[in-house]
Amino acid sequence: MIFKYICDKSLKKEKKNMTKSQIFRGNEYSKILVLIFLIILSCTFLIYINHSTIRILSGIRAYVNGESHYSKAQKDAARNLITYLYTENEAAWDAYLEELRVPKGDSIARVHLIKGGDVEVIKDGFRQGRNDEKDLDDIIWLFKSFKNISFFANAVNEWEEADNILTRMQQLANQIRKAHSSNDIALQNQDEILAEINELSTLLTLKEKQFSEALGEGSRSIKGYLLCVNILFIFLIFGCITSYYFMMTKKLIQSKKETEINNEHLVVANNELDKFVYSASHDLRSPITSLKGLIEVAQLEESPSEIKKYLRLMYKSLVKQDQFISDIIDYSRNKRKDILWERVEISELIEDVLLQHISQYSKEEVVIEKDLCIDSLYSDSLRLRIILNNLISNALKYADTEKEQIKLFLRFYASDEDYIIEIEDNGIGIREELLQRIFEMFFVTNTNLGSGLGLYITKQAVENLNGTISVDSVVGQGTLFTITIPMILKDE
Repeated sequence: MIFKYICDKSLKKEKKNMTKSQIFRGNEYSKILVLIFLIILSCTFLIYINHSTIRILSGIRAYVNGESHYSKAQKDAARNLITYLYTENEAAWDAYLEELRVPKGDSIARVHLIKGGDVEVIKDGFRQGRNDEKDLDDIIWLFKSFKNISFFANAVNEWEEADNILTRMQQLANQIRKAHSSNDIALQNQDEILAEINELSTLLTLKEKQFSEALGEGSRSIKGYLLCVNILFIFLIFGCITSYYFMMTKKLIQSKKETEINNEHLVVANNELDKFVYSASHDLRSPITSLKGLIEVAQLEESPSEIKKYLRLMYKSLVKQDQFISDIIDYSRNKRKDILWERVEISELIEDVLLQHISQYSKEEVVIEKDLCIDSLYSDSLRLRIILNNLISNALKYADTEKEQIKLFLRFYASDEDYIIEIEDNGIGIREELLQRIFEMFFVTNTNLGSGLGLYITKQAVENLNGTISVDSVVGQGTLFTITIPMILKDE
């Protein structure tokens, strides 16, 4: 169980960046979703606009085609009316009425479209106007949708004026019919009527031409608008796809970098695991081997004083093994337990830690000075206990035996946004060339005094609190450890 926590080191390193990474990835995913949504929306609009445009152009084509039937029927009607004017041929009159039905049907459809009349009546009118059955829905839809648009409104106005001219022609035709019925028409009158028919026919031709031109102008405008809209949406889609491509490329590069970093962390973790297994097995077996040797020698010894000496050596071996096991437990707890933020009373914590270490010393041997400028802080009590326990233990363990007293200085104070903890001793000190390595796993300056885990665990505990630890030492004078922990405010 202990060994597996070595691998947690790489996970702990990653956890510090986990929240930022998750937020960053969340933002990335949101941007990708927005881009995909824009692409889908743009494509949908593009399809809708193109479909609508095709339907508009189809409707315009149907109107132009209907106008050709309207124009042809009007001209044929005028021709048959002229024939009837001069010949009184009933077949010519019937042909006139038949041809007149075409523009009349379109006129009926127009009137009912303006009034919002029944769709079937409107369709019957367009059928009478010889419009194709397949075009009727597009014709009606275009009228209802674009009746207030300038180009189409102009075309409808021309259509209405043509129907009014056609009404005047019908009135003239009725006068001709009445005159023939009463045999009251002179040659001179026929020529005047002919001129009037030709004039009305010319006006109708002009209105029909203007109707077609209005629709043609509208179709050209629609073509221009369609081109602009298509270009706009194509650029939008292209931009979204390009952004998506670059985001995915960036994401792949980032993912590759993260994989490389994780691989590096795994290599470090595996190296530490190998080192831990080797050193732990050695340090666990070494006291046992020593005990076995001392027991074998003690069994051969008869002198009580020598036996006591061997027992003291055995005791030292057991104390060393107990310390090593304690260090492993601290290492495990530091790796395994989550940070638990709580209010920590400093005086109580210090007293509990000191009680574990100075009970074997007399008051004259150890002098402890405390300068506590703060009563409590909001932190993790387990990590603080590990930090104080290891640093105080080291101060006592590496005391200078040539000095009369072991002096230990404990200082707690706040500075700006940080808590500062200083632990200073007057011990043997640490050589300058060793200062850079004292926080490495299993690094020891004296194999008889330490396991090499204490300061390593201390540094890990400080980093778990998002803090830093530094050391200053002078050989023969003592060592000062300074821990800086970010201040966390919590409402009481």
